[in-house]
Amino acid sequence: MNKKKLLLGVVASTALFVSASLAENTIQNVSIAPPVVKKLVQTDRIKADEREFGTDTSKYQGPNAQKAKGSDTFSIAQIGGAVGNDIYDQWTYKTQISTGIAMGLRMHTYIWMETGSNKMQTARMLNYHLPKIQTPKQSIVALDYEQGATDNVQANTDNVLYGLRRVREAGYTPLLYTGKWFAQQHLDLKRILAEFPNCIWVASYPTSAINTEPLWAYFPSMDGVAMWQFSSTARADGLDYNVDLLGVTKNGYKHGDAEKPVTKPDAVHQGIVADNTLKKDIEAGYTVKVNFSAKTWSNGTGIPSWVKGKSYQVIQTSGNKVLLAEIMSWIDRSNVEILATAKQNNTQATTGTYTVRSGDSLSAIASRFGTTVNALQSANNIRNANLIYPGQVLRVSGQASAQRTYTVRYGDNLSVIAGRLGTTVGHLQNTNGIRNANLIYAGQNLRY
Repeated sequence: MNKKKLLLGVVASTALFVSASLAENTIQNVSIAPPVVKKLVQTDRIKADEREFGTDTSKYQGPNAQKAKGSDTFSIAQIGGAVGNDIYDQWTYKTQISTGIAMGLRMHTYIWMETGSNKMQTARMLNYHLPKIQTPKQSIVALDYEQGATDNVQANTDNVLYGLRRVREAGYTPLLYTGKWFAQQHLDLKRILAEFPNCIWVASYPTSAINTEPLWAYFPSMDGVAMWQFSSTARADGLDYNVDLLGVTKNGYKHGDAEKPVTKPDAVHQGIVADNTLKKDIEAGYTVKVNFSAKTWSNGTGIPSWVKGKSYQVIQTSGNKVLLAEIMSWIDRSNVEILATAKQNNTQATTGTYTVRSGDSLSAIASRFGTTVNALQSANNIRNANLIYPGQVLRVSGQASAQRTYTVRYGDNLSVIAGRLGTTVGHLQNTNGIRNANLIYAGQNLRY
C-alpha cells in the first residue's frame, strides 16, 4: 500500500473556532530547541504576515522538491516509514532534500508510523530510518501517526512517546503529525504535550478546493500546535500546504538560512553546490525549475501558469537560451533556477522499494529505474522473471532515470500519451492513481 497522507481533514460543522488570539492573527512564539524542548515562553509574537509557509512531499510529487508559491521557505520530505513490521523507503527522499535546498528551502523529514502500540516495530523503523536522515541535526523529524492505532490509548501513547524520545535523542526536533479527531480518540495528548510541548503538526482541510491561504476561522483549536497543514490541494493535482505557527521550521538552520545548516548531510551539501552553480554553466542534463516570476518564453509568448514552479531537464542550450524537455520550449537562463547539475543527475542513485502493480513486468520496472532484469532478480531472489504479482514489494536500486515524467499538453488523452511513451493506458492509470482515464488536464505531470 502506498503511504500518501490519508487524512481527509475536512472540518465538521461542530468544529471549534479559533481562539481570540488566533482570530487577531497572533500567536505566541515558542522555540523548540532539541535535544531539550523548551517550555512555553512568554516572549515575541509572530504576526500573520511574518508566518512562513511550505509544502510536504512524498513519492507522489516526484524526485524534486515542490513549492506552492514562490515565497515558500520550507518543505518536509518523507523518507519512508513502517506498516507493522514492513519497512519501506521513498526513492524520492534524497533528491527532494537536495533540490529543496537548491531552491532555498529549509528542508525537513517525516516518517510514516503505522505501528499502533508496538514499540518493537517502532524501534525497528527508527533503527532503520534515523541513520539515513539527510536533513541537518536539529531539523524537524516528524512521526506521521494517523492510521493503525489500537483501542488501547495508553499503549498507543507509550509508543508515540517512545518514538518522539528516539527522535530527540538522535538530535532532531520531534513533531507528531496527526489529525485532531484521530489524536483525541487514540492518544493521551496531555501526556505527550507534558513532555513535548508544542509538538503537534495537525492536519485539517476546511475545503477540497484549491487553497493556498489558511482559513483561520476553521483552525482546529487544540493545545500544542506548532504547525497546521491547512490544505491538501495547493494546486490542481494535489499538494499539501502548511503554515508554521511558531517558527519551528527554522530549527537546524542558522538564522533560518537554508544555506547555513547546522550540519551538512550529503543531500544538503549537494543542494548547496547546485544553488551556487552559475546559470551560465547550465548545459544539457541539468535539472532546472521555471521561476514563478517568469513571464515569457524566449520567443516572447506567455508562459502558462501551470509551468511556473515546475522542474524540467535541459536537453539543449543556445547562447542565453535553454531547451526544456517534455514541453520542448526555449526559455532564458535568467528565468530558471538550477536544482541539479548534469554530474549530480548522472551520479544520483535511487535506492528503495517498488510495489508491483497490475500490468507490470520485470522488464518495464527495470527500465523505469534504470537497472536490469538480472539485477532485480538478484536483489529480490526471483528465479523466474515472469513470476511477479501485484502487491509484491521489490527492492530497487538504479540511476536517476527513475525520475521520468511526462507533462500533459492541451489536446492530449491517455491513449495518445501511452502510444507516445511506449506504454499502456492501464499502466499510466496505475502508476499515477488515475481512476477515470478521461480526467486528465494540461500541465499534469504523469510518471511512466
